[in-house]
Amino acid sequence: MDWNLKIKKEAQGAILVLIGAILFSAKAVVVKLTYQYPLGALTSLFFRMLFAFPFLIWIALSEEKKLGPSKLTKKEWFSVFFMGIVGYYLASLFDFLGLQYITAGLERIILFVYPTLVVILSFLFLKKKIRSREIFALLLTYAGVAIAYSQDLKVGAAEDVSLGAFFILLSALTYAIYLMGTGSLIPKLGAKRYTAIALAISSLAVFIHFALFGKWEELNQPLSLYLLTFFMGTVNTVLPAIFVSEGIKRVGSKEAAIIGSVGPMSTLFLAYWFLGEKITFFHTIGTFFVLFGVFWISSGKKEKVLND
Repeated sequence: MDWNLKIKKEAQGAILVLIGAILFSAKAVVVKLTYQYPLGALTSLFFRMLFAFPFLIWIALSEEKKLGPSKLTKKEWFSVFFMGIVGYYLASLFDFLGLQYITAGLERIILFVYPTLVVILSFLFLKKKIRSREIFALLLTYAGVAIAYSQDLKVGAAEDVSLGAFFILLSALTYAIYLMGTGSLIPKLGAKRYTAIALAISSLAVFIHFALFGKWEELNQPLSLYLLTFFMGTVNTVLPAIFVSEGIKRVGSKEAAIIGSVGPMSTLFLAYWFLGEKITFFHTIGTFFVLFGVFWISSGKKEKVLND
């Protein structure tokens, strides 16, 4: 009986992570759809966080009631604030800016390399040595990105595609920094509460950014745009955060990462259906290279370190 319950729990977790990964990855497609209206990246991001914000506050308060008051120091609260700004505000801003120039498929492929950036940052700033398998995985991953990038060059101006790819790489980099700084904070707050608070902080940053530099006339849009951005703020932002958090509790973070790799492939297909983006043979090869490289880095066992 216990074994059956365990299997059922893990199956539920796998389904939650799978749905969460697909919904979150679909955000890129929805962002591209918003650009069919007369608005820019900042306004699209503003609408996303505006509709997500009430739900994020509700989640944070619900978790506070369930788990009790957090016992973070002022320094730790500053870290939470900083990670919310870096990991969600800057990462989202760079992501939305980049999507103005490149396809949703390439965006998801580049974003998915963030585990490799964690390895590189750890090597540069934490003096952690890179293992032999990780070097091969890094080469494979970025070869995959280069292959996918070359396909976007065939449908867009080289300068625009390069600028878009640069913004998305910055988004992946800021998210990698966020991941490196969350290790000691999540156990104290709980994954769901921490995510809700970080996203709420990023929402406030977006509101301030828009108040200072936004184009207020872009807020006047058809009802269809409001519905689209409401979908993006809830179904593509809040729900995936809940689903993935609950799924990780049931199957573990490593298994969740493997299941979540469906994201880049699902984005390619969704972009094909809703945006008319072509899926070429080289897009597929590039995506598999990236997935394999990221898997190798994320799930590899310790091996002999180079230069030991």
